[in-house]
Amino acid sequence: MSYQNYLNQDNPRVTMVIKDLGTIKLELFYDVAPNSVSNFIHLVQKKYYDGLNFHRIIPGFMIQGGWGKDSSCPIKGEFKSNGFDNPLIHFRGVISMARTNDPNSATSQFFIMHQNSPHLDGAYAAFGGVVEGMEVVDKIAVSPKDFRDKPFKDIIIEKMTVDLMGKNYPAPQCYKA
Repeated sequence: MSYQNYLNQDNPRVTMVIKDLGTIKLELFYDVAPNSVSNFIHLVQKKYYDGLNFHRIIPGFMIQGGWGKDSSCPIKGEFKSNGFDNPLIHFRGVISMARTNDPNSATSQFFIMHQNSPHLDGAYAAFGGVVEGMEVVDKIAVSPKDFRDKPFKDIIIEKMTVDLMGKNYPAPQCYKA
């Protein structure tokens, strides 16, 4: 299902200030992927993302950030192929959790879809979407990069904040094998 169907004024909102490029605002969908949302909120609140880069960009696909600092709480992947009913599709503007081949290895890395990527549906935990600033996502996606998809010039998340809209969210549940 497209993320526009989940937009609601009561959902938590994240503001991401990108140095020299602008601001991206996200709405998070707790009803779709509760532990992914709780994990992201927890990391934003402890200022984990402040100063990190978008370290991987692939135009026409996605921009990825959140890598660099210690993140020791892997979470269970909330997607269909991992036994979790998450109907959110990887449509332009969706935010999703990055992971290794282990479906329960998501920690802090996330990606924002630059374009629709249906091959990710059911295999990655989508948990929100861009509500303002897709033009900033577009600027990031076309930044010059090297053969590893790393931008030549650092694209820095100066600051990330979250408005919980008066609600409380639980701490994330770490995955234990």
